[in-house]
Amino acid sequence: MTHESRPPVELLAPAGSPEKLEIAIHYGADAVYLAGKAFSLRNFSGNFSMAELKHGIADAHQKGVKVYVATNVFSRNHEQSAIAAYLAAVGRMEPDAFIISDPGVLRIAQQHAPHIPIHLSTQANTTNLNSALFWRDSGVKRINTARELSLEEIRGISDACDIEIEAFVHGAMCMSYSGRCLLSAFMTHRDSNRGMCAHPCRWRYAVVEETRPGKYFPVFEDDRGAYIFNAADLCMIDHLPAMIRAGISSLKIEGRMKGINYLAATVKVYREAIDDYTNHSATFGVKDAWRQELSHISHRSYCTGFYFGDPDQILPNYDNASPATLQTFLGKVVQNLGHKTLLIDTRNKFFDGEWVEILPARGPARKDQITSIRDETGKALSFVQPNRQVLVTLGRDYAPNDLIRRPC
Repeated sequence: MTHESRPPVELLAPAGSPEKLEIAIHYGADAVYLAGKAFSLRNFSGNFSMAELKHGIADAHQKGVKVYVATNVFSRNHEQSAIAAYLAAVGRMEPDAFIISDPGVLRIAQQHAPHIPIHLSTQANTTNLNSALFWRDSGVKRINTARELSLEEIRGISDACDIEIEAFVHGAMCMSYSGRCLLSAFMTHRDSNRGMCAHPCRWRYAVVEETRPGKYFPVFEDDRGAYIFNAADLCMIDHLPAMIRAGISSLKIEGRMKGINYLAATVKVYREAIDDYTNHSATFGVKDAWRQELSHISHRSYCTGFYFGDPDQILPNYDNASPATLQTFLGKVVQNLGHKTLLIDTRNKFFDGEWVEILPARGPARKDQITSIRDETGKALSFVQPNRQVLVTLGRDYAPNDLIRRPC
C-alpha cells in the first residue's frame, strides 16, 4: 500500500473505564482501546464489565468511533477455555478489532470470533519486515510496532508490507524491552505481562552495603536523584508529520490508567494537531498552545523515545518530577441546565467567586468566573468539597463532559 493510498491518520485513545470512554469520544478520538475485567495488560485501570462493554461499543459506534478490545495477556494453559468463551462473547458485540499479543490467543480468536479483525499488540515485539509479513500472512490486519524502532525502521516495514501500522505518539514508556520486565513479578509477585504490573521502576531506590544491614545509602546519578529505572514520557507533538510520513496510520496515546484530565488534554491536543496537518499540511506548524497544554498535565520529562535514534532520549528520568505548573482538575460538567447553570461532578475543592478554566471539546480553554454554587436543595455554598454533585453558575454555557480546572 502506498503512503498516498492510505486512509487519513487515526487518533487512538485509551479508555480505561466507561467515564474515560465518554471523555475520549467527547474530545475527538477516532478510535479507543479498552478491555474487559480480565485478559489485558491493565487489570487495575477499572475496565469494563460485559454489560458495560456491550453498551460502550454500541455507544461509540453510534457516535462514529471505533472500539478495539485489548486481549493482550500472555495466557496460561488453565485460561484457554475461559479466553475462548470471552472472545466469543465479545465478538458478538461487534468490536472493530481485538488487540492480541499471544499467538495462542490469536488462534482462539480466529476460531471463536473469525469476523473480528486482529491488531497485534506492541508486546509481540514486531521489530522487522519479515515479522510483519509473518503476522500479515497469519491474518493480522494491523501491527503496533515495537517501541524500540526508529521512524526509518518503521518506514521500511510500511513501504514493503501492506499492513496497517500503529505506533505510540504520547505517554509513559516502560524501562524494559517492550514490556518484558520481571521486576514486578520478582518483587511483588504481580506479573507485568498478565496485567498486574506494580510499576517498581517508578520507586525510589537505595543501596545497602553487605556489612551494614539496615543502613540505607541513597543512590545518586550526577546529583539528580535516585530514580535509576524511571523512564521519561514520550511526547511527539513536534513530530507528527515525520510519523505520518513514515507510514504510521494510527497514532496511539498511552494511558488507560491515567485520569480524565490527562486524557482530555492529550486527546484534544493531538486531535487539533492531526486535523491541522490534514487540512494544511504545506503550512503546518506546531502551536505553542499545544505544547503548553501538554506541559500542564502530570508527566515526567518528555522525550522522543527511540524514534530518531538519539540515545539521550532514552536515558532514565532521574528526578521523577512533574512540572511545578500543574493544573488542578476541579470537576466535570454532567448536565447543562440552561441559563449558564451546570450540574458539576466535583473532583477537587473550589470556591464561589473563583476564576476557573473550562476545556471545551473544540477551541481554546476559556477562563470564566463562578458566580454561585448551590447544593441539590438549592442552598448557596461558599465552597464545595470533592466527590459531590452541585449546581454551578458561570458566565457562559458549556457542554456535558467539558472539564473545569484551576488555571496554572
